[in-house]
Amino acid sequence: MRSVTLGITLLDCASPNLDLLCRKVKEKVRSRADGLVSVCRRISSRYGIPIVNCRIAVSPIAAVAAGHGVQGFVEVARALDQAAAEVGVDFIGGYTALVHKGMSRSDRALIESLPEALSITTHVCASVNAASSHAGINMEAVALLGHIIKQLAERTADRDGFGCAKLVVFANIPEDNPFMAGAYLGLGEPETVVNIGVSGPGVVKRAVERLRDACPDTTLADIAEEIKNTAFRVTRVGELIGREVAEELGVAFGIVDLSLAPTPQVGDSVGEILQAMGVAEIGGPGTTAALALLNDAVKKGGAFASSSVGGLSGAFIPVCEDACLANAASRGTLGVEKLEAMTSVCSVGLDMVPVPGDTTPEALAALMADELAIGVVNRKTTACRLIPVPGKKAGDVVSFGGLFGESAILDLRSGTADAFVRLGGRIPAPLVSLNN
Repeated sequence: MRSVTLGITLLDCASPNLDLLCRKVKEKVRSRADGLVSVCRRISSRYGIPIVNCRIAVSPIAAVAAGHGVQGFVEVARALDQAAAEVGVDFIGGYTALVHKGMSRSDRALIESLPEALSITTHVCASVNAASSHAGINMEAVALLGHIIKQLAERTADRDGFGCAKLVVFANIPEDNPFMAGAYLGLGEPETVVNIGVSGPGVVKRAVERLRDACPDTTLADIAEEIKNTAFRVTRVGELIGREVAEELGVAFGIVDLSLAPTPQVGDSVGEILQAMGVAEIGGPGTTAALALLNDAVKKGGAFASSSVGGLSGAFIPVCEDACLANAASRGTLGVEKLEAMTSVCSVGLDMVPVPGDTTPEALAALMADELAIGVVNRKTTACRLIPVPGKKAGDVVSFGGLFGESAILDLRSGTADAFVRLGGRIPAPLVSLNN
């Protein structure tokens, strides 16, 4: 089990008095999440299934703290961080702005607060939805975020720009995603709700290996069936644990996100699943097709197991967090261009991608726009978690430790799109938006 994420509505904490707002935020998080960690430990022990992270997702803070300006948002981030530490969770998400069609003053203030807010807090994670299939891409927001990411990297230069690992820029952000750094609680969600992230790439890898060892004439259709069956079992376990956690906490049960989320441990990698399917070199020919098969089979198996599937639900390819992908990046067989192609058939997007520290804000914005365009046109969620590592260049290794892993820094091809980014405005929504 990758995560149990407790969603908490904070809209009723809004106040024109900043001190009162921060106090109400801390009190509500503490009151609703006080037993989360102990309940998860008890249920994990009961079933013998480790729960890697306990997390909280809250209402978008751009709405909760509207009108308080940049420094006001920073104080709210401090309050969230303190509350998360007190209840013992790993992360708290929802320091979020939804700007796919335009930015309010409060949205802009939250975005401008990100370098300070994420550099001075430990547990707070942030997300910005800058595009959607119905609105297109807000290029003014994307251009601003290019500068914000650079500032955030520089403010956390002593940690190789780690602050950027806590910020995700989305197209079509889901309102019930339990995975960080992109978790937040949407406006149509319950007052308090448990959402589950199950993960399990190691289990899928071993299932594929057993099948191929037992049946030398295995076909890709057989592999797809095996992955479906394995995803079914993993999802059923996730729903069982999620419903018990929700019942013990006395809150609603939300969704199971059946995404395959890798860890830096060898044997727990999405890349290794592709290798078990016969793709010798990650990033080489066949990689995208194998990933498409994997993603589709995971979704089909999970959907059959539960009527509460939600979130992202697919295969993640975070470069630093997947040892196999990181090795491919180090060897030069996996580059940004191939990663973009792979993101068109799987979940999330350019995730945990370290880039040279001298990458310009415009280059970051252009790369984000490319990835968001894939999501907008294909009506799927895509996102970017880009980390310009201060003082390092392509080929250097950066290590963040823990679940965040390590990787060689990927090269960005020459050529610029500065003039394109600086035009601003909004890239219109495609025709697929006219589906009412």
